[in-house]
Amino acid sequence: MKQLTLTSLPYSYDALEPVISKRTVELHHDKHQAAYVNGANTALEKLDKFRKKEIEINSKDWWKNFNFNYNGVRFHELFWEKMGPAKEDNKPSGKVLDAINANFGSWEQLAEEFSGAAITVEGSGWAVLWGNDFGELIVGQIEKHNMLGILGWKAKLVLDVWEHAYYLEYQNNRAEFVKNWWKLVDWEKLEI
Repeated sequence: MKQLTLTSLPYSYDALEPVISKRTVELHHDKHQAAYVNGANTALEKLDKFRKKEIEINSKDWWKNFNFNYNGVRFHELFWEKMGPAKEDNKPSGKVLDAINANFGSWEQLAEEFSGAAITVEGSGWAVLWGNDFGELIVGQIEKHNMLGILGWKAKLVLDVWEHAYYLEYQNNRAEFVKNWWKLVDWEKLEI
């Protein structure tokens, strides 16, 4: 596998204010996400050396480390990609709303389920909107990011609820962060 790179944000550091501060975005992207890139690349370097018989690795530890870091990179890319400047009364429309209504009955039901998943993740983790090839949608949680996925389903929208995502603005009030995060969802970028 080729080495990963820290992808650029699709907007300026201050574009998510006032919901997420410029400083939080800088720390979150440039420090936390960069650490996952570095961790994944270090694991890939070890794998390359192992394949060349230069070193031994503990497969269980290697997979856990690689999975954690690689998924951290990919989840963060999806997290940043699906957000944009804050909009009051930010709700989906068109095909996205049709898919939400078909699966959840209403936008409000999706928001309730997704927010509930985000608020109740134990420790650090993610709320995820999963979709499959049949147009079905389901909400889920992921603790940390070691365990990625439901076979046959793809993450469509994610919310990072690790404390580094919100602590400067919201301290330990995760629920307030989740409530305000809905203002940032760029529904036009959501592919369902």
